[in-house]
Amino acid sequence: MIVAVASGKGGTGKTTVSASLASVWKRPVMAVDMDVEEPNLHLFLRPTWASAESVHLAVPLLDEDRCRLCGACADFCQFKAISLLGKHLMLFPEMCHGCGGCLSVCPEGALRRGQRELGTVEVGITGEAIPCLTGRLRVGEAMSPPLMRTLLGKAWAQKELEARDMVIDAPPGVSCPAMTAVRGADVILLVTEPTPFGLHDLRLAWKAFRPLGIPMGVVINRAGLGDRNVQGFCEENVLPVLAEIPFSRDVAEHYARGGVLARLDAGMKERFEALAERLERMALEGVTHA
Repeated sequence: MIVAVASGKGGTGKTTVSASLASVWKRPVMAVDMDVEEPNLHLFLRPTWASAESVHLAVPLLDEDRCRLCGACADFCQFKAISLLGKHLMLFPEMCHGCGGCLSVCPEGALRRGQRELGTVEVGITGEAIPCLTGRLRVGEAMSPPLMRTLLGKAWAQKELEARDMVIDAPPGVSCPAMTAVRGADVILLVTEPTPFGLHDLRLAWKAFRPLGIPMGVVINRAGLGDRNVQGFCEENVLPVLAEIPFSRDVAEHYARGGVLARLDAGMKERFEALAERLERMALEGVTHA
């Protein structure tokens, strides 16, 4: 079973929920932080890192002696990573998406395969024997999905080998990185807050993920703050609210210290255990009601 914890905006408590779910999961589980631009799940689960692997993307390199300036590669590249400017062929590797098409269309074989570093994939294990995988995008790198796909592939391999469930901490928003993280999940858990901004971005996430046909549920963080418009939206769209995390000083202080929220007290542990059971039921039934 794979649970993707997502949100329409950052700062809703997505990572807090991910860490707590992993800590109370009854079956063997692994935690995967796919927010590769700002990974922070490890700050709560505190794994001991066992390995780190650099991930690269294939990009073209030019052999100027063989190039005849025909422009076939520039015409092919829709991302303008190659441009023919007068009598100069210019390569912009930071804009390359790594498809390799330019190498195929070059009639002179003037392009060869090079690479640029995207970031790293790190693997560790927590004190509770929970495998923890995370990706770290290289500073200045704009393309996160290729790194995320490598991370997800490694996570899938370990999941199958060890027969573990998976909790994915997805990047916030509804753009390509978020879609890459949630596609393939058995259930999507949307974390929001009862504010106008929270409602606006919850609506965006619901609309973006709904075409995937994956069951979705909601956790309302900081419940008691703001209004009840989020609950109204969920009722109107038959989107189940699976748990509410109260807005309280104790919760905020525990989070600020890097504590896993499910370990705050017995009541909070029971809250997340019940959430895990509801998610499992939703995944098994394949429907959007708890």
